[in-house]
Amino acid sequence: MTTLAVTEPSAHAGPGAGPLPGVVPLDIVGAGVFSAAGPGLAALADLPGGATAGAAAETDGSWPPLPVRGVTGFDAEAVLGRKGLRGLSRTDRLAMAACLAAATGAPGGAGERTGIVLGTDVGSTAAQADFFRDTFTRERPYLVNPSAFPGTLMNSAAGRTAIRLGLTGLNATVSGGALASLHALRYARNALVNGHADQLLVGGVEEASAAGAWAWHRAGALRPGAALGEGCAVLVLRAGTSGDADRSAGDGEPLGRLLACETGYADPVAEGPLGVAARLAECVRTALLRSGVTVGEQPLLVPGAGARRGWAAVELRALRAVFGSLPDSRAVRVDGALGETHAASGALRLATVLARWQAGAGDERAAVLTAVGQDGSVGAAVVTRPARA
Repeated sequence: MTTLAVTEPSAHAGPGAGPLPGVVPLDIVGAGVFSAAGPGLAALADLPGGATAGAAAETDGSWPPLPVRGVTGFDAEAVLGRKGLRGLSRTDRLAMAACLAAATGAPGGAGERTGIVLGTDVGSTAAQADFFRDTFTRERPYLVNPSAFPGTLMNSAAGRTAIRLGLTGLNATVSGGALASLHALRYARNALVNGHADQLLVGGVEEASAAGAWAWHRAGALRPGAALGEGCAVLVLRAGTSGDADRSAGDGEPLGRLLACETGYADPVAEGPLGVAARLAECVRTALLRSGVTVGEQPLLVPGAGARRGWAAVELRALRAVFGSLPDSRAVRVDGALGETHAASGALRLATVLARWQAGAGDERAAVLTAVGQDGSVGAAVVTRPARA
């Protein structure tokens, strides 16, 4: 994976009414979503209203005793056609369908310099578990199915999607656990700002599988009663302009604008939970400063660690350090409805904010998304509302 240099200015100036000079806004011009709420962006619009239960997935005896929020209304054959489906993992199918929906709905479609940046944890846990189990259970010389191997690779979904959609631009897969979607957004920002692509399909994907569910269950990583979830959200990002007057005719108003995405790290062993919270608060402040959004504007807050044992308190401490009190009217929490969607969480939460704005709900100008991982990784993104909403 190529490291992309950032040419945007460092955050050293005082906050103002807009982004720092030189900060390039990214227009979000399309979205493809599959979640426990249902297919499409509109299905997420009611989640901030307090939905507490998404679709309950049917599981057999191979699954641990965990509630699971499965994707509803997803028919891969109807979306992608029958050809080639047999060799695709659920991760591949969700990502491919979401990218297709996002690219189809974006003004102008997918051009020659359109690429993909996909956030994931490890790829398809089910494909990996099945393949590696065969290496122990099949007769010698370990007669695994070679055609199943590509589905075990972390970049399978992004690579196969690019082939299916005929995309020849930048193609990157970013592994980052709970931070995967924010890492993908940051990678995409760097690529677009530095001219490595004209348009990117950016998001995160997470499948629910028995193998993955057992890992969560044995680790005790979820708070009591929290559900495990799955889903995929893909957004179409383009480099925007500093003002709406510069928008080309026919482009239309974007769903939102991504102005900043900051990530960081604090060693949870050496610095403890308080150190992780302090590092997250620093990321939030930097993202706000870059975007020109002030604490006094009371942006919508979209935390992501609500389903994970212990880490919700770390995230809450960081947000309180920056914003003070956190009334429910200023917060959007989706884990109750969608479950812990891990690598897809950031993308699904951003899609939920866009759906809220599309529905005309709330009066906030901006939203702040945060994420914290068990390894001490932290991140924050700031997105602003389109003028029409």
